[in-house]
Parts: sequence; structure tokens; C-alpha cells
Amino acid sequence: MRDNSQVEAGLLERLDRGDVLVLDGAVGTELQRRGVPMDSQVWCAAANQSHPDLVHRIHLDYITAGVQIVTTNTFPAARHVLEAAGLGDETRSLNRAAAALARRAVDEAAVAGVLVAGSMSSMAPLGRWHGAPTGEDVAAAYREQAEILAESGVDLLVAEMLLDLDNAALVIEAAQRTGLPLLVGWSASPDGAGGVATFRSDLITRPDPRPFGELMRLGARLGGDVHGIMHSQIEVTGPALAILSDHWDGPTMAYAETGRFEPPDWVFPVEGSPDAYAEVVVEWVGAGVQIVGGCCGTTPEHIAAISATLGSRREAGR
Repeated sequence: MRDNSQVEAGLLERLDRGDVLVLDGAVGTELQRRGVPMDSQVWCAAANQSHPDLVHRIHLDYITAGVQIVTTNTFPAARHVLEAAGLGDETRSLNRAAAALARRAVDEAAVAGVLVAGSMSSMAPLGRWHGAPTGEDVAAAYREQAEILAESGVDLLVAEMLLDLDNAALVIEAAQRTGLPLLVGWSASPDGAGGVATFRSDLITRPDPRPFGELMRLGARLGGDVHGIMHSQIEVTGPALAILSDHWDGPTMAYAETGRFEPPDWVFPVEGSPDAYAEVVVEWVGAGVQIVGGCCGTTPEHIAAISATLGSRREAGR
């Protein structure tokens, strides 16, 4: 395991001095876009063994696009999710392989300052997509995954697509036990009038009826070093960030999706462009967001556009 205290100082010091860090875009949907079939239960998780060279290539492409953080292909790789596809016994090997592929890409690219984030989520098996399980077995699965990723040398952890407070608490607690820096990503649903309703209502059977502000007030208490909005539509991300800022005064992040999910595949948008997305991201940065990137449907082209746009704005500001 890496020296967590040294890694944490590097990430948090960069945020403390006001740096803006670019996170990568999608890994799972990028694998699909490049021809990897998505599993009906665990989506992209098996690709760490079935298509390791392509996972590695995608990480390299994002580093070339200008990121400072790459995320491991472990979003759906907790044991209770893998068991749905008969891969429970592969939990350690799949997570370790994912971390190794990301680390190898960073080492080969030899770009200074690129960190590896171990991805965790509250995602359920796709066959139970609208009903994420909870309980001690699930809590143990999250703890196991966090420990494997930490032992495999990731620099930080990111808790993604948090859709309910019960599972969020389990994922965050498991990640915090490692001592690694933790990014916390909430997923928001639009209210149809340009605002925010609650958590992503299309991804869970019983959406929490409480206002998003109340959920963020409670969620901010769960811990983590950075909180933000991810796996949400572009239009709802800005309003959700504004609500989050009322309850969280630490560093924030934002990375939106483009397109929609029709399990097990992602449907890519026919309109919009990387440059247009980059302009929206610049607005988030202007509002104080310090970590930006892309979620499902975004590509290395989106990240390259973000990096170029932020770079040109920095130059113009000198």
C-alpha cells in the first residue's frame, strides 16, 4: 500500500491552494463505444480481465487528453454486485487488475501529478437495477472493495452515484476506513422546471421524497474531503451544485453525463459537442468547482476540450 499521508497531502494541498483538477471521462461507456459488450448484471466490470489492453488504452487516452485524475474500472465491482454474474470469487482479482491497469497507464504516460482514484458506487446488479441492496453483507462488500483498492495502490477513492443516504453511508464509511482521500459524488434528478427534485428518481425504486437540499444537509455530514454532483444531466448539475454549496463548504467537484442508460447499454446523444460541454464546465469552475470531468457518455474528446478550454482561460487571465 502507498504512503497515504504523502498522497493525501499532495491532493488536498493542491485543492487548498486553489488548483482546478481535471478528472477523466467515462470508462464503462467508453468501453462499450469501442466495442466491448456490456454484461447484463455487472456492466463493464468483467472487462478488466476480458479486455485489459483496451481498459489500459482508455486510461492512456484520458491522460493524453490532459487529466490529473484517472478512475479505475471498478464502479460495479463490489462483491455483492459481481456475485449476480457468478463472479464473486473474482472480486479481488478484478479490482486489483483495474488498479494495476490505471497505475500502468500513469507510469507509462510519465505525466507528473496524475493520480489514480479507486471507484466505488452504490450500484446494484443490473437485474436489480431499481433496488440497491443494503445491510451488513453489503457493508462488508464495500469494506472489502475499499481495502482491495487501497492495498492495490490507488491514491484516493471516489464514492460515485450515491442515490440514497443508507447506501451512501455504507460506501463512505468503508472508504474512510482506508485513510485515503475521498471524493463523494451525488446524483440528482431534475424537477421539470429547471431545478432539482431529489436523488436520481429513474435509478431507484423508491426515491427519497425529501427535497434535495435536505438530503445534501444530511449527506454532507457523512464525511469525505470533496463533495459534488455526478452521473446527472448537464442541465441539473449546476442547480444541484448551488444547493450543495448551501450545506458543504469544502472543495467541490462536478462531472455530468451525456445520453441515457437502457440497461445494459448506454445510448449516446446525437446532439451536443465536446466544446459545448467544456463551456458549461468552465461555468462550474467559475462558480468555484475545483474537480471537473465527465461521466457516462463522455469521451476523451470531451476531456481534451475541457483541458484546452481551461488552459486557454488561464492564459487569458494572466
